[in-house]
Amino acid sequence: MKDFENCSETVLIRRARRGDIQAFGVLYGRIYKELYRFALYTMRHKQDAEDVVSETVVAAYEGIDRLKKEESFRSWIFTILANQCKKRFLRKGETEELSDELIAEEPDHASDHDVREALMLLGEDDRLIVAWSVLGGYSSEEIGKILEMNPATVRSRKSRALEQMHRILEN
Repeated sequence: MKDFENCSETVLIRRARRGDIQAFGVLYGRIYKELYRFALYTMRHKQDAEDVVSETVVAAYEGIDRLKKEESFRSWIFTILANQCKKRFLRKGETEELSDELIAEEPDHASDHDVREALMLLGEDDRLIVAWSVLGGYSSEEIGKILEMNPATVRSRKSRALEQMHRILEN
């Protein structure tokens, strides 16, 4: 793994496409925290977040040859993650109650339990939009491509979702 520490993402992707599992491991290591953080604030339970990240990594490794543009790796893997989250929601349904399992082990932007609860009260797509925008730093255009939405729709939904969270937190 030390051989790859200074390699660019592009070099790692090319090596991973040729079946180099160590190169893929380095790629995964560089993005794991972002994937997990996104999954944690998208899913309702810590275990579900870990599961969807694992499923995402397996799917990405198996499908890395279908990555069209090397510079799109991050948005590509986050698209896989979003799809895994959606599959998990469909399997489990949206009827589960909020749980204390939402408390993350590592501190981050949403370390306050109330913010997490407010985020979890949003609908699935709105939760994805807010998580990608606020936690992932993705633009409306990037989120729109991932969710197959118009960027203006993404911006308006984000605005409404943040207003809804604000109202929840005021009470």
